[in-house]
Amino acid sequence: MTCVTNDRSQKREEVMTEQARTFLPAAGKDCLLPFYDPVVKLLGGDAARQTLVEQADLRADQRLLEVGCGTGTLMLMIKRDQKNVEVVGIDPDPKALQRARDKAAQAGLSVQFDQGFGDQLPYPDQSFDRVLSSFMFHHLLKEEKAKFLTQVRRVLKSSGSFHLLDFEETGKHGWFAHLVHAHHRLEDNTRERVITLMREAGLQDAEWLSGRRRPFGRVAYYRAVRG
Repeated sequence: MTCVTNDRSQKREEVMTEQARTFLPAAGKDCLLPFYDPVVKLLGGDAARQTLVEQADLRADQRLLEVGCGTGTLMLMIKRDQKNVEVVGIDPDPKALQRARDKAAQAGLSVQFDQGFGDQLPYPDQSFDRVLSSFMFHHLLKEEKAKFLTQVRRVLKSSGSFHLLDFEETGKHGWFAHLVHAHHRLEDNTRERVITLMREAGLQDAEWLSGRRRPFGRVAYYRAVRG
């Protein structure tokens, strides 16, 4: 006997599979989420993100996606300064997204927040001028990083660029990095490894732009284009 699955059943199965996936919360643990924004700001996280925004060189009427938007700090920072840039954020953590939506509503800012994973971006091909990622890349398992970067290339427009800010593996990390992130998740974040993964995903002109020491650890800035 042949079993036929209708569209509704298939969609239900896809949703259940998606819900079964695990992820590392923005603050490492759900109980730390209320403290995440103030602690990150105190330790210079907002300043680090501002450098990423400047690097992205945004223009009016561009469409921007942040993958792993967490509590939405970077998205709101951009929208406050550049009202004519359309900003979209995606994250798998429903609690962080709710906090992001609450912050946007309180600030009176229009930002689209979607729930989803970076290796399965639910957007059409070539639909964004910029894709940004801030302190998310090291959350991914080794096999997920390649899939994520392939998705980044897919959703970027032909003239679009990808801008990455993350911890850089140097063998030493600040106490905050150790508090919220297991050390094994940082081991794969060497400069050479990140650039290699970008190139293997088809991104062109992949480069390390700069590295800076922050109280929460050493961070690095990368850039690549769709080509």
